[in-house]
Amino acid sequence: MILYDSNQQENFAKFGIEIPVSGGKNERIFKYLLSLKGIAARVREWHVDKIVERISELDLLRVHSREYVEKLYSDRLSDEIVKTYELIDQFGKYHRYNPAAAKFPLRFLFDRTLMKVAGSYQCCKLALKEGFCFYFGGGMHHAHREFGSGFCLVNDVVIAIRRLQAEHLIGTAWVIDVDAHKGDGTAALTENDASVKTLSVHMARGWPLDAEQFDQNGELNPSFIASDTDIPIEVGEEPLYVTRLASGLLSLAQTAVPDLAVVLLGADPYEEDELTSAGLLNLTLEQLMERDILIYEFLRDRSIPAAFLMAGGYGENTWRVYAQFLEWVLLDRLSRASRL
Repeated sequence: MILYDSNQQENFAKFGIEIPVSGGKNERIFKYLLSLKGIAARVREWHVDKIVERISELDLLRVHSREYVEKLYSDRLSDEIVKTYELIDQFGKYHRYNPAAAKFPLRFLFDRTLMKVAGSYQCCKLALKEGFCFYFGGGMHHAHREFGSGFCLVNDVVIAIRRLQAEHLIGTAWVIDVDAHKGDGTAALTENDASVKTLSVHMARGWPLDAEQFDQNGELNPSFIASDTDIPIEVGEEPLYVTRLASGLLSLAQTAVPDLAVVLLGADPYEEDELTSAGLLNLTLEQLMERDILIYEFLRDRSIPAAFLMAGGYGENTWRVYAQFLEWVLLDRLSRASRL
């Protein structure tokens, strides 16, 4: 199944935020899939066109601190958005932000965020029912318990898992994160939790690992909290990427089979991604296809329900990463369905 609600807004430009997110990325992917005759003819079998779930304050409180959640539901929301999206630099000047160009106030971003969290949760529920679902959104893995970070106001991944656990729909989960950046928020929020196993393959250097590891009091920067399996990739090690990921997945397979796997299928490792902070990892379309099929088949062959979220992907060309993968997946799944 593919969850794509055309009413979900992607573009940050209307808020004056100058992050290189293509406002038409999801539409381009969907139009590409509909250009493929065999896939388009069976669109009703694979397309879910509306996000119907809703996320409450209680859902956020299962993951984030009460103090932080109260800020999000107060007149301090805009300040938190400014921090999370890094819209003011250390000198007090606007950074990737032009308020004069904004058509909507920053606080409206919160409703969009909650819709994305709802989409991630719905994707997980569909995966449990159908075995596989890909959501055109989600993957806000940098949000921590007490604060947002890296364009992630809240952590939809852990929120979805905690709600599913509270509803007794799952007991255990894996999080497989192949975004260019370390899944630091997810690792911190699930630290020492045996019910959630995390794997992150990411740039060995750069954001969020370019800060000090310890503060003046000797406290560990939460971005350095380890995932259960971390696979750092140094500059120039792209030819080793898929092999190392395969080894990491086999290590993960040594643990108990989970009720659900959540995959953050970031496109920002792509060599044509336009986000500066992802520039230390540059994979080709062919390498990304190999990566994505590896993960998909690893979970499919073990009959593990898999919820795929988009995570990072910036600029005009990252849509191709998702389009090639979804074409392959839909052909695989539709072919298998026809044989039943």
